[in-house]
Amino acid sequence: MSEKYKPISFKNVKTCRLKSRKSKVAIDKAGQPFRRGSFRDFLDSLPDILAARDFRSVAGSIINAREKDRPVILGMGAHPVKVGLSPVIINLMQHNVITAVAMNGACIVHDFELSLMGHTSEDVDAELCRGTFGMAEETGRDLNRAIKAGVKKGFGIGRSVGEYILKSKAAYKKSSIPAAASELNIPATVHVAIGADIIHMHPEADGASIGKGSMLDFKLLSSVISELKGGVYINLGSAVIMPEVFLKAIAVTRNLKYDVRDFTTVNMDFIQHYRCRENVLRRPVLSGGRSYALTGHHEIMFPLLAAAIMEEI
Repeated sequence: MSEKYKPISFKNVKTCRLKSRKSKVAIDKAGQPFRRGSFRDFLDSLPDILAARDFRSVAGSIINAREKDRPVILGMGAHPVKVGLSPVIINLMQHNVITAVAMNGACIVHDFELSLMGHTSEDVDAELCRGTFGMAEETGRDLNRAIKAGVKKGFGIGRSVGEYILKSKAAYKKSSIPAAASELNIPATVHVAIGADIIHMHPEADGASIGKGSMLDFKLLSSVISELKGGVYINLGSAVIMPEVFLKAIAVTRNLKYDVRDFTTVNMDFIQHYRCRENVLRRPVLSGGRSYALTGHHEIMFPLLAAAIMEEI
């Protein structure tokens, strides 16, 4: 034993009565075994603690926003499309729950391939080794043609692609998010980084059209964001592009003196990345609002959220 230090005595430690101590968890907040019943019964069986409480709060915020005619904006990466969520998202659009959609460039690639062929997502490892990754003829040709034609009409990329798919003979066009947005007259925007998407590698790619179309879409999204007060912004499966775009849209609309405060932000992903935490959950609501991180697989978490909302409306 050290000569300098001796075991401290606990003799005079002051205790308190358990009854008077403040506790964060109570037995009346506990969950109950779900046996049989409706989806509402399942929701009611969840504990009223931590993520389950946040889940209910997110659903409530979305329902409250729509009751007050405030926007609910879905910002998304391509993974939700790849894991089969397009029908769920489109259903929420059709029921006036989602009022605007903002996508990264990969979204329209997978959305287009699903609408045309009913399948998407190539084997990157194998195709890259063969020198054929990203070289699907129809994808590169048709999407670039759609963008160029739409931009000439004054459309952004979202509407250009949506109109193209909607007017096409694609067998599965009912599964297309941009096409549904065009049909419903809902803002759908696409935000790209040149060189990040496979269609930029094709000879039909026109940088001027892609850049102009994406810039038009950023301005359109900013217009939607300018009315976000009382609304909800959901970031679904985008770790970089959409969190950055969202923050800049917040910045420019506040610079233009729009009152973009007191809204709810949500990040849904199976990893809570830095930009999502900072640019979606923390920074935008510093001057007022709430934020929630719902962590889990898109193909489970988002349908659960959609079902909770539809159960109420």
